[in-house]
Amino acid sequence: MANKQSSCLYTTVLDQKLSVCSKLCFAIGGAPNQVAGSATAFFLQIYLLDVAQINPFQASMVLFIGKSWGAVSDPVVGFFITKSKWTRIGRLMPWMVGCTPFVVVSYFYLWFVPPFTNGRFVWYLGFYCLYQTLITCFHVPYSALTMFLSTDQKERDSATAYRMTLEVLGTLVGAAIQGQIVASAHTLKNCPQHNMSVSHLGNGSGAEIVKRIVHSQDFLSHAKEMYMIAAGVIGGVFLICTVVMFLGVKERDDPYILKTEKQIPFHKGFILVMRHGPYLTLTAAFLFISVAIQLVQSNFVLFCTHAVDLRDHFQNIVLTILVSAVVSIPLWQWFLERFGKKKAAFCGITWIMPFTVMLVFIPNLVVAYVVAVSSGLSVAASLLLPWSMLPDVVDDFRLANPYCKGYEAIFYSFYVFFTKFAAGISLGVSTLCLEFAGYDTGACRQPDQVAYTLKLLIGAAPVAFIVTGLLILLLYPISEDVRLRNKLCLEELRKQSGISSRTLEDLSNP
Repeated sequence: MANKQSSCLYTTVLDQKLSVCSKLCFAIGGAPNQVAGSATAFFLQIYLLDVAQINPFQASMVLFIGKSWGAVSDPVVGFFITKSKWTRIGRLMPWMVGCTPFVVVSYFYLWFVPPFTNGRFVWYLGFYCLYQTLITCFHVPYSALTMFLSTDQKERDSATAYRMTLEVLGTLVGAAIQGQIVASAHTLKNCPQHNMSVSHLGNGSGAEIVKRIVHSQDFLSHAKEMYMIAAGVIGGVFLICTVVMFLGVKERDDPYILKTEKQIPFHKGFILVMRHGPYLTLTAAFLFISVAIQLVQSNFVLFCTHAVDLRDHFQNIVLTILVSAVVSIPLWQWFLERFGKKKAAFCGITWIMPFTVMLVFIPNLVVAYVVAVSSGLSVAASLLLPWSMLPDVVDDFRLANPYCKGYEAIFYSFYVFFTKFAAGISLGVSTLCLEFAGYDTGACRQPDQVAYTLKLLIGAAPVAFIVTGLLILLLYPISEDVRLRNKLCLEELRKQSGISSRTLEDLSNP
């Protein structure tokens, strides 16, 4: 009997370890979400304004309602995941595999310009909401999957580092694919000496007006084609990455839970999660930080195009930011292991503030690339740290509620809900600011007030949000000592659970 128990414990310890192949396949599964998310974050706003040519108010409604709809769908999807039964391929995997083809279709039609004009607002609002719903069905179970890869904190942190590296690489790939394919649709070569907007077509002879109309139509036709090609390529990447994840990742059941037939009801789980102080502190802090990053992402291409003379370089500057982020992920993983996650968050995210302000006041090409390299360090930290710290919060909750099961999706879905909802509000408000500043849809050159507004959205606003988030993060209670204590307590809980399950097995098989 003793040899049997020793063998079981030895097998369990070995099962905690993840192979490099498993970590890579898990990380590859998260890349397509970031590939598509990067393309929409950097280019959807300018696409709606200059290619689809809906007015700024309608564009702001698409961005705000779509993001808000995606935020609301997170807890709804989380609820259904908690009710999901275990299958041969797991409890979370069927969600990711099943929704992927529909995600690809909805994403493609988001970048398609319909032949009608009056209903375009409804078209983009409908497909953006559909895309947000479907991508939520992929992202919530994928995020929660972290807790079911291994029982070892170091293994989960390592898998998260792999994931963040591949996700930032996915962000890079998304921006590269989208940026390089559609860059020709936004360069100065497509802009004559005068604006091409309808409000300016009356300034010139009849021949000039006809020439500008023909030029504008050629530009739009070219831009539509380029955006659809980019959407098709990104859709293919999404399919391939999901297949790799499905073939290379094994989902495990929760080994910590003390054996019980009852699963925690969703509403009780929600109340318990919302009362957990570390979770609320972490979510609130990164809510403000993620809003700041979203503001920079969504307005950066517009800033380069209309506020500073960098319209011919924006795609390369974006790539520089993302390459810097990819390279610095291992640095931040080392830093958080050496000095702690909280210190890593403060050092990494504070780094971006002086450089974004520098680009606003010194808008030349050399400074832009220096800012891009420096900003990439903070982008990497803002992506890695919340997903690395969230499992620690879940572990802390596990110790306080050892008989609860099926709550992981609640943690991850509501974290994404709050950050998405805040980002939706900020993006909607920022686009409305451009409307009030007099943004001229389809024009190559915008009024000075638009340039001033973009500088505020890139400089002052993100700095204010980051400072607020870091002040809240000061209250985060899970230090490295607390993490170590929780790890030891969870190991003891896992052993108790293993002994309990073996005792039940022995009783059922006398």
